[in-house]
Amino acid sequence: MNPVIQAHQLSRRFGETLALDGLGLEVAQGEVFGFLGHNGAGKTTTVRLLNGVLEPTSGQAVVLGLSPTRDGPALRRRTGVLTETPAVDERLSARENLEIYARLYGLSPAQARARAAQLLEQFGLAGRADERVGGYSKGMKQRLALARVLLHDPELIFLDEPTSGLDPVAAREVHELIRGLQAAGRTVFLTTHNLAEAQLLCHRVAVLERGRLRAIGTPEELARRLGGVRLVLEVTPAALPAALSLLPKAERLENGSLAVPGVRREEVPVLVSRLAAGGVGLYRVSLEEPSLEDVYFALHAEEAP
Repeated sequence: MNPVIQAHQLSRRFGETLALDGLGLEVAQGEVFGFLGHNGAGKTTTVRLLNGVLEPTSGQAVVLGLSPTRDGPALRRRTGVLTETPAVDERLSARENLEIYARLYGLSPAQARARAAQLLEQFGLAGRADERVGGYSKGMKQRLALARVLLHDPELIFLDEPTSGLDPVAAREVHELIRGLQAAGRTVFLTTHNLAEAQLLCHRVAVLERGRLRAIGTPEELARRLGGVRLVLEVTPAALPAALSLLPKAERLENGSLAVPGVRREEVPVLVSRLAAGGVGLYRVSLEEPSLEDVYFALHAEEAP
């Protein structure tokens, strides 16, 4: 089966600024693919290139078997894009928003009414479908925006920071909707800097740093690249200075514990014995596998000037 997205040496300049530098990746049908990076890393530029909204300075892409540059309008009829600031008209009701956009996608009035009603029910908005969107919570507005993206039944969905600014309950609702899209066989290209979200939802992730692809793989594969585990130590408060001096690689956590990254398992007894010999009292010792967050910040540190 051919990949849904293929990018080969894709680059884009804005004047003297190289926003994207030789991006190469493939995205398989039916996967949730995470695209991670700080603001300004090149994530939004990539989405625009893959949808044919921007033309690359060099390189090429194939999306759903089409060239974004040559076949932009045809491609965009088969993709859905949720931007970080969703376009919903707060003066209108949810039903009106969906029916208007459905007509823009070429549905007849009857088809638009039926499709809007279906999506309002699916996204839990049917009970308030005829209220002005301006009175909705952020979570409800985001659900409506997602429903709008699906009006024309796209095969490939681009979600740009879909939970930005949402409270935990609303973010969880969006996560469930994304899982539902994947279960229905849709391909989701998720751009985010929420690392916990990416680890929770994505089959594979790519890390973009200053326009360059730094890593790609499953969260587990990327975590293994770091090597070792994280040793977490809970010590008596009075012993913190001594523990930090005995373990130069240790970092102090917000809860007062210490963490030592990149520890080989066979090193753990040696480090614990060193603390005990130095008179450091230990309340608790635990080991944690590296997370996607650990990988991300390690890569970011490598790029820091």
